[in-house]
Amino acid sequence: MADGDRALVAALRAELASIEPSRPCDRVAEVAGLGTGAIRGDRPALGRLMVRLLREGAPPARPFAWEGAPDHCRAAWLRGRFLARGSLSVAHGRLHLEFVVPPDESVQLGARLASLGLPAGVRIRRGRGVVTWKGADEIGTFLRWVGAGSSLLELESRQVGRAVRGDLNRLLNAESANLERIAAASARQLVAIAMLDADGRLASMPEQVREVAAVRRAIPEASLGELATELAIPRGRVQRALERIESAALHGDDAILDPDAGIPAAPRAERHGHDGPAASM
Repeated sequence: MADGDRALVAALRAELASIEPSRPCDRVAEVAGLGTGAIRGDRPALGRLMVRLLREGAPPARPFAWEGAPDHCRAAWLRGRFLARGSLSVAHGRLHLEFVVPPDESVQLGARLASLGLPAGVRIRRGRGVVTWKGADEIGTFLRWVGAGSSLLELESRQVGRAVRGDLNRLLNAESANLERIAAASARQLVAIAMLDADGRLASMPEQVREVAAVRRAIPEASLGELATELAIPRGRVQRALERIESAALHGDDAILDPDAGIPAAPRAERHGHDGPAASM
């Protein structure tokens, strides 16, 4: 996780830990969510929160009665549980939130989250229960539900920024590849036009083919659509004229011309099979 993302996650945890529950029942629920486990050294905000809650008269941690509890108490309990047992990581723009709890609690926690419309994955990992989300929508909904504010907005803003940059890069890459294809095709066509012009064959081609060749020379960077607009003819005619020019340069005058399409046609035998329609045993 990048330093900027790590700092943002730390700011989000600090923001949740700084929330002052206004109701006594919420303080009781949050202390129950925090539990009685040892506080990790990298979570000083959590230690200050526990001291503050106990100083304000909240009783020591005791089991939380989820069934029948109002939503504000449930949110306070989940906030405490996340601060004590949860973690959030951001890797390459992907969010991953998990709770690491005793095995027997993982199923219960998963069921409680599902009852809020936030189903999570539940599994046992190295003897511990793990409850996880990997979807940005579910994680954002949960963090908003437990009270995250400005830090969550910044996190979501970064996610949107990454997505926009990713889409822009894909569009730029696609456009770059398209321009490379146009440039390569134009280079081939210009070489073919020069060959036909040098030996006089270009002058004997139909007028529209000569017009397409002239515009291709004048605007070598133009796409087929742009050439068609310049000549006020369908794009397909431009494509067929250029195919005829390239084919004539490659194959000489040996190809049979299709008078309707204006492009070299395949030899008669190849149209009906390698042996031709009149082949016999």
